Amino acid sequence: MARKKVASCCFKLLLLPSLIAWSTVLSLDSSPWKQSEELSVGGIVDLTTHIGKEERAAMQVAIEDFFSGVDLNSPTLLVKDSRGDPTRAVSSAKNLIKKNHVAAIVGLRTWPETFFVAEVGNKSKVPIISLSNEVPSWNDSNRPFLVNAARGQFAQMKAVADIISSWKWRKVNVIYEDINSAVSGIIPYLISALQDAGLEISQLLPLTPTLSDHSLSKSLTDLKNGQCRVQIVHASAPLAAKIFRNAKRIGMMEKEFVWITTVDTMNLIDTLDTSTISSMQGVLGVKSYYSRSTKQFKNFRFRFNSKFRELYPQEPYHEPCVYSLQAYDAMRAVSLALKDGVPSSKSFRNSTNNSLMLSISGEKIVSRISESNFEGLAGAFNFQKGILSHERIFRIINVVGKSYREIGYWTEKLGFSESTHAGSKYTKSMRLLGQVFWPGGPWSVPRGWALPTSAEPLKIGVPVSNSHKEFVEVVYDQLGRGVVVKGFSINVFDATLKFLPYYLPHIFVPFNGTYDSLVEQVKLQNYDAVVADTAIVAKRFQCGDFSQPYADSGLQMLIIVRTKNINRAWLFTKPFSTSMWISIGAINIYNGFVVWLIERNDERNRDAEIRRGSLLKQIGYMLYSAFKTLFSLNVDNLSSNLSRIVVVVWLFLALVLTQSFTASLSSMFFDQGNHPATVDVETLRNTGAKIGCDGGSFVVAYLRDVLNIHPDNIVKIYSGDAYAKALVSGEIAAAYLEVPYLKVFLAKNCEGFTTSGPIYKVGGFGFVFQRSSPYLPDISEAIVKVVESGTLKDLENSLTSSYKCVAADSSDEHHRLDVSSFQGLFGISVGISSFALLLFYIFYRREQIARDPEEAAGPGPPAHEPPARGSEPPARGPAAHEPPAGGPEPPARGPEPPAHEPPAREPEPPTRGPEPPARGTEPPAHEPPAIELVARGPAAHEQPALEPEPPAQGPAADDNIHRNRKRSSSRSTRTSSISHRKSSHSY
Repeated sequence: MARKKVASCCFKLLLLPSLIAWSTVLSLDSSPWKQSEELSVGGIVDLTTHIGKEERAAMQVAIEDFFSGVDLNSPTLLVKDSRGDPTRAVSSAKNLIKKNHVAAIVGLRTWPETFFVAEVGNKSKVPIISLSNEVPSWNDSNRPFLVNAARGQFAQMKAVADIISSWKWRKVNVIYEDINSAVSGIIPYLISALQDAGLEISQLLPLTPTLSDHSLSKSLTDLKNGQCRVQIVHASAPLAAKIFRNAKRIGMMEKEFVWITTVDTMNLIDTLDTSTISSMQGVLGVKSYYSRSTKQFKNFRFRFNSKFRELYPQEPYHEPCVYSLQAYDAMRAVSLALKDGVPSSKSFRNSTNNSLMLSISGEKIVSRISESNFEGLAGAFNFQKGILSHERIFRIINVVGKSYREIGYWTEKLGFSESTHAGSKYTKSMRLLGQVFWPGGPWSVPRGWALPTSAEPLKIGVPVSNSHKEFVEVVYDQLGRGVVVKGFSINVFDATLKFLPYYLPHIFVPFNGTYDSLVEQVKLQNYDAVVADTAIVAKRFQCGDFSQPYADSGLQMLIIVRTKNINRAWLFTKPFSTSMWISIGAINIYNGFVVWLIERNDERNRDAEIRRGSLLKQIGYMLYSAFKTLFSLNVDNLSSNLSRIVVVVWLFLALVLTQSFTASLSSMFFDQGNHPATVDVETLRNTGAKIGCDGGSFVVAYLRDVLNIHPDNIVKIYSGDAYAKALVSGEIAAAYLEVPYLKVFLAKNCEGFTTSGPIYKVGGFGFVFQRSSPYLPDISEAIVKVVESGTLKDLENSLTSSYKCVAADSSDEHHRLDVSSFQGLFGISVGISSFALLLFYIFYRREQIARDPEEAAGPGPPAHEPPARGSEPPARGPAAHEPPAGGPEPPARGPEPPAHEPPAREPEPPTRGPEPPARGTEPPAHEPPAIELVARGPAAHEQPALEPEPPAQGPAADDNIHRNRKRSSSRSTRTSSISHRKSSHSY
């Protein structure tokens, strides 16, 4: 109430000079009309406008229609021209009341005129019938003689809001005529209707009727440079025409712009000139509805046409607008109220004067008008609580070409329809009414917004410290200048942008912090959006709005699997990994080879098997000796100190391996027989088990506050790959992960892990935008299209299929040993063996070098070497090939001594013969038969023949000599080699 009084007082101060100028005429006679007064009705209209002229003609037709053909005297209609000036309206009202003694005043299209004239009528107790459409809310009952006979058009604002909602636009600009009634009258209804429809007003632009074209163009340019492209125009027809002319000139009637007008403009569209219509192409608007098919309207139109041409022959003819219909209905209500107060023609003829007298008071006229109930030309004429029923049906028109076309209707509480007949189909969206011709010519629906002229790309924040790199990963180049952002969430966002009907420029900005801090940056307007695996949580809605979820929602437990049905036949192979078994075999063979090589070349080794047999037999002997070391200590059978060192180190390693194998296998058998019961959150909470979760996510608070897990039992994990190790090692008994993370984890670890317990519903993953962002509805719709098209399913499959499933038996892998556990011992063993092999090689080469000069000198020439051809035969002497005295005669090609030849007699020294053999090659006279190899050489102990036979003559003799020479050389070499081995030291 206080606000109403303040607004009323402010409005009075605006026209204080007018009130002072006319204050002297307010003391009028408040009594009823005198008996000598002639009955008349006043009218105050703006005859400078087409509306005022139509109202005058319509009121005249109403009086004539009502009083003609009945036994009543017709009152006189006195019309005054206010020219839209409240001061002139007040002056005209006082003249009509004081001089003409009118019974009522009808007209007053604007609220300022109505306000001041109502003050005059209140003082003089003359009813004021206003045709103003916009009566402010602070108008109260202090004006009992004011009756508003114009229909309330507040419902049109709901129609405008429904039109905008039909095309999914979210923001609008409101351009309105800056008059007091607009601000305090119908504009609040428009704002309320837009808010109820979930729409946001981007800018409010008030314009005065006297605004210059330059100032108007500048104001419109500011709107053009903004983001919103939907404009609502609520202004009178003259101002609206000026707005559209300037809008076309600056390029605001082109593609992607939307213009919607109210009834103040569209009700007079028939009166606009062709140039204005051409600048309004594509404009959508609402227009008052009235039936044009009734007999009453057709009769009125015929009489109105005649009267209008009679009064204004120079004016172009138009169909009667709704304002003329309202004036007709108002005058009809006044005529009905005056009916009982107007004397009949018989009474008039019997009267003493020629005056038409009235015997009804102003209060009675107001009361009767308020009680009116008839079907007027503009609709039902009845009052509810002193207010005429408002319009409930509006036409939806679209300006095309030289005129406009009606595309449908809007009915309050029903919606849009193609007709108003009974049984019509109604819908909440006007899309079903058919195509709309939009500004710029295209039939495609404008998106209703655009990037500002000087707009920069969207700044989209992405997290750097992300536990699950499969979803978002920020990669810097080597110089740290460029940033590459990849992952599942980024792929979904890129796919979403492809379904937008426009290009959306954007840049990714890395943010190093928690997800809550990142979302808060949107609230601080540091980022326009956040694209990541951001969980939709209630508290984050305080910082921004979320898009449609693009990933499954839910939180579930992850546990390790203890497999019961395992193949125990091969369980003995589990303690060591495959690489471990291969390493053991390789090192064993290598050490065995080193020992075999050293022992085979050591003369002190009396094992005959180490030197005899084929290559395959030697390899088998080597492998047997090598693996026998794992199970027995056979150092005593070794003759070389080098091989003993190798075996001792290898035996120590074998002991460690054996003990480790036994312990690991025992643990596996124990685990196979102990399977825990089903894991649930109650068990974990009661036993105080450790539970893992993502350290930087909302799951920490969820476990603490919702599942009542003690904070000390919550283990924060900052890497998705760390969960498997933590579960296998027993660091945590279970882990809680969001469902998308679980899918990836189980894809990477197909065996050994599983989910347990119920899925706790959470919001899922979504993109974050600033509140009321115009992009958000389109992004959400595009995400739905990504899902419906199957693109999201393909992205999910590529996310999980890119990982090769790692089969991990969690009950065994924890106890399994690999090479890394024994690489130190393996290194020592291989090193010692290699060092022993090196020493053996050095000793062997030194021995070879020492033996080479002796072999090069060799024994003297053999006794049986024949002389050169033509020389004399050698002298008699004890030759190596001669048989002993008294023995059988040797064969022609040299005798072969028997295996056990009896010792011969001491030979006589030869008078002439070859040089004695080299030292060390002659065995003792009684050599034991075991040294058989030495006895086969040309021994000096054999008895020489008493008479050596002369050498044979001819080629055959030469061949025999050559063969005997080769045999003597070979035997001498073998004897020397064996003698050297016996005399050398062992390795």
